[in-house]
Order: sequence, then C-alpha cells, then structure tokens
Amino acid sequence: MSSFFKFQALAVSVAIVGIFSSAVGAQASQDNAPPLKLVKTIELADIRSSEPDVSADQLAKNLTTTRIVGVPNHFDHLTPDLKNNRLFIVPEDNKSVEVYDIRTGKFVHSIKGLGMGHSVVYRADIDRLFVTDGVDGDLKIFNGTTYELLKTVKLLADSDATGYDPVTHNLYIADGGLDAKLNYTFLEIVNTDTGEKVGQIKIDSNRLEAMAVEKSGSRLFLNMTEKNSIGVIDREKQAVVAVWPLTCKVNADVAIDEKNHRLFAACRDGNMNVLDSDTGKVLQNLPISNGVDDMVFDPASQRIYVAAGEGFVNVFKEIDADHYQAIGKIPSGPMGKTGLLVPQLKEYFVAVPPHGTTAAQVLVFAVK
Repeated sequence: MSSFFKFQALAVSVAIVGIFSSAVGAQASQDNAPPLKLVKTIELADIRSSEPDVSADQLAKNLTTTRIVGVPNHFDHLTPDLKNNRLFIVPEDNKSVEVYDIRTGKFVHSIKGLGMGHSVVYRADIDRLFVTDGVDGDLKIFNGTTYELLKTVKLLADSDATGYDPVTHNLYIADGGLDAKLNYTFLEIVNTDTGEKVGQIKIDSNRLEAMAVEKSGSRLFLNMTEKNSIGVIDREKQAVVAVWPLTCKVNADVAIDEKNHRLFAACRDGNMNVLDSDTGKVLQNLPISNGVDDMVFDPASQRIYVAAGEGFVNVFKEIDADHYQAIGKIPSGPMGKTGLLVPQLKEYFVAVPPHGTTAAQVLVFAVK
C-alpha cells in the first residue's frame, strides 16, 4: 500500500475513534448529569411567614422525625390539571387552595373557606375538585370552573390523605385518630360520582399517613404510622387483610412498582424500606433525607423521587427489582417536603414554605 493510502486509512481510523470517543464522552456526561435541574420558580407572593424573624436554619430545627411542627404555611399535596393547565397548591395555614397556571406560573384563583386543606383530587371528566379539610373534618366538593362549593361530606377531624380508584371512582380518605380524640382511625370511602359516603374501614392505629392504590389488583397500601407498619386493605372486601411491619420509623409515604412486585415505604427517620409487595417482607433499606412527606415511583424511567423537609429531593434509579442506585440529592429549600412529578411535562415540582422575608415558592425542576 502506498504511503498516501496508508495516511488516508490512518486518518479515517483516527476520525472513527474520535467520533466514538465523543459519543462515549457525551453519553458519560449525560449519565453523570443531575437528574433534576431547576428551571423556574413560581412565587406565591401572598403566602408569607407570620414569623419573619425565623431564618431558614431556625426553620429546619422544627423538623422532627415524628411530626413537622411550628412551620407557618407549610404545604400539603400538589395536584395537576393538565387539561386546563392548572396547578392546585395547598398552604395549610392559609385556609385555601391556591390555583396557578402550571406552565406560566401565573396566579389564577384562590379557593377560600377551608379550615385546613390537605389533599386535593381533581376529576377532569366531571370538572370537580375534591379537598379534604382536617379542621372542619369533611370532604369539600367544588365546581372545577367556577370554584363554587357544591357539597360537603361530613367526616371526622384530621381528614387528610387520600387515594383514588379510577375504576370505581371511589375516593379513600384517612381520618380520625389523635386529632379526633380517638385511639383508632378510619379509612372513609366516598364515591366521587355521587358525592356520597359508601363505606368505612376501621384501622387499629391512631395515626395514618399517605396511601397507594394498586392498579392491577384490589389492594390499597396504607401507612399505619403509629405502628410503623403498612396496612394492606382489600378494596372489594373493605377490610384490612394484612399488617406488614417496617424497620424504618414514622412511615409517611408509600409507592408501588407493580411490574416488579416492589413496595417502597419512606420514613421520616431518614430511611426507605423496599418490600416484596406479595409477602410484605422487607428486602432492603435505602438512606434518604430526613422529614419525607412525598414520594413517587415513575415506572417509565424506573426512578423514585423522594421530597424531604431537610431540604433535598433524593432520586434513585431502579436497576432491577433488587438493585437501586442513588443518582441525585438535589437541594430544594427548608421544609420543601411536598413534591409532584408530572411526567407529561417532564417536570418535578417542590413547594417550599415561606421563611424569613422570603415568600412561599414552588420550585420547578426539569427531569433529565
């Protein structure tokens, strides 16, 4: 082969190696990129601290592994309405549900008349908004367009966490317990088509937290927080069929990976248990930030997002049913314990309560 052709072959080889190296480098850079990137902030200018002298550091001292106390206007759950580009936000002490444009961040409306709002469920097909009120002890049903209060379903004090069954249209609501001066709680069942209460399940725990509704079966997984256990509810029988003890303490949220038969229980003591969702056996424990209040498993990306009051979002990648990799610990804000994943927008929202002279905010992260 002539020197010219040898040189040409060498040049082509170098070019191919360069292209391959660039591709590998780009992939490595992409793999090492943070899973969340802050892209915008929704300012809730009217939601301010009643204690402006309290700094973010002092606010963090109110974080305990039992209850989140002394935090003015801390948030409960966020709910999206993608059909009408709305985000429903619940600042508990503001006695309202705040409505913002989920894309532009502009204020839309403030729904007043709540004692203390907790969970919000929106049914776009009937344009109805369902809000649990812990102080009034009821479920309030609003017109989704006019925001008019249409009906109140009387429940017990501390009406809080909810789980929605899209097949039966039943809404499961945790209430009762210590705030109702009871040493037990209930899982109330309200049909959202009729607005009528259709069942009640007594739970042997004086405190309940979030729940997860199984799609492929009839089970509901409920945080029996006083017992540091998961209650397994048969929705068809309307009965507790099992109680699974956890190794972590003060369980606050739960999520399901139905494909791999895994249940994730996040606890406020800085731990997350991974359970076999068929047997309830705790298979392993993953460390998380303290003060969790929201967690979600995204089956499309096989990621788990955990929002914690310590001021971080922990992100895990499910490699397979038995292996999990921590891929990010993203700073949010003091008491930023309320999170929402919106896969359709590829965005993750975190509500941060007011602190010092800083008004409340909802941080919007792009999902990478």
